[in-house]
Amino acid sequence: MYDYLIIGGGIIGLNIAKAIKEREVDAKIVLIDKESKLALHSSGRNSGVLHAGFYYSAESLKAKFTRDGNIALKKFCKERNLKINECAKVVVATNKEELAGLEELKRRGDANGVELIWMSEDELAQKYPNIKTYKKALFSPNTATVDPKEVTLEFAKAVEEMGVTILTNCTYKAKISYNEVLTNNGSIKFKKLINCAGLYADKIAKDFNFAKEYVIIPFKGIYLKDKKNFANLKTNIYPVPNLANPFLGVHYTLTVNNEAKIGPTAIPAFWRENYSGFENFRSDELFQILYYEAKLFLTDAFGFRKLAFDEVKKYCKSYLLKLAKQLTHQMPHNGFSEWSTPGIRAQLLNTKTLELVQDFVVEADETSIHVLNAVSPAFTSSIPFANWVVENYVLTSKK
Repeated sequence: MYDYLIIGGGIIGLNIAKAIKEREVDAKIVLIDKESKLALHSSGRNSGVLHAGFYYSAESLKAKFTRDGNIALKKFCKERNLKINECAKVVVATNKEELAGLEELKRRGDANGVELIWMSEDELAQKYPNIKTYKKALFSPNTATVDPKEVTLEFAKAVEEMGVTILTNCTYKAKISYNEVLTNNGSIKFKKLINCAGLYADKIAKDFNFAKEYVIIPFKGIYLKDKKNFANLKTNIYPVPNLANPFLGVHYTLTVNNEAKIGPTAIPAFWRENYSGFENFRSDELFQILYYEAKLFLTDAFGFRKLAFDEVKKYCKSYLLKLAKQLTHQMPHNGFSEWSTPGIRAQLLNTKTLELVQDFVVEADETSIHVLNAVSPAFTSSIPFANWVVENYVLTSKK
C-alpha cells in the first residue's frame, strides 16, 4: 500500500509529490499517468510564460500564487540550469476606454505587491519602437518565458530523485473503494488519493462524490509562429484583457528560444483532447460538451455567443494577424507562417450558475483530494499552489 497515490503527471501533480516529500521524507508515493511520456498535455503545451501576478484581484488565490510562483519557478530553473528568457512584458491600450483597464491592472498589481511601471508613449517608443499604445502602457519587468515541457520533465526528474515512483501508461479506470482504485495495470491501494488529472479531473472527482456542480469544458489554444523571429520581437506584448472572462486576448509571446508567436485562440473544443481532426475522439464527451455549450449559447452566459464567434474567426490567419497588428506599428508579420502545436485549456464550468470559474478550486475529504480548476496561470503558480494544497488538504489530518 502506498501512502499517497497521485493521478496525473503534469506540473501540478509533480509539485504536489515534491511538496509532500519535502515534508515527509519517508512517504511512499506513486504518481500515475495514462500517457507513455509526461508533459503531453497542458503542462507541455502551454505558452511557457511566467506571469507576474497582476491580472487577478488581490484576494484571489491566483494573485498570490502567481506572484510567488514567478519567483520560485525562476529559482528552480536557475538551480537546475534550465533555459529562461527574462524578456518582460508590455500591456498596451488601443483606445481611451482601455486606459481604465490599464489603471485597474495597476491597482491589482500594487495591491498584490507586483512591480509594474508606467511608460508614456514616448518612453515606450524609445525602448520598444514597434509597440503601439494609446497614451501610456504598463511594463512588467518580472514576466519571463521558459520551455514548459523542459521544466515539467525536470520536476519529474527531481521527484524521482526524492524517491517518488512514476508509472506511465497507467490509466485510472474506476474507484474500487475509498482506498483502492482500478487501473489498466491492476489495482492500487493507498491511504490518500490526490487527483491532478487535468482534463479528466472532474470525471475522477465524481467517482468520489465531488465536483457535483462542476464540469470541465475544453477550449483549444493555437498560436501562429514566426520561428526565426523576422518580426524582431523583443518582449511579450499583451492587450488590456476582458476581466469578465479568464482569457487574456490575442497577444505576442517571445519564447525561450527567441521564436515569436501570435495568439492564442480560445476556441470551444468538442471533446477533451480535441487537438486536431478526430484525434482522441470520444462520442460521450462530444454529447456532454455540446449539451453545455448549447446551454451557454442559448443563455449567452458571460457573452458566450460573441466569444464563440470571435474565437472561431481566429482560425483565419488574416483575422488573427489583424487583431495582433492593433498592438504594433510597422512590425513585419511575414514570418508568422505556421501554426503551433494546439493546447487544450481544462476550464471548469459551474453548471448551476453557468459561469466559467476564474480561481483555483480544490475539493477534499479525509481520503481524497481533487484539484478541479488548475488553469492558467497554474504553470507559473505550480510551486506555491502545490505547497498550499499539501498544507491545507493533504496533511490536515496529521496536524
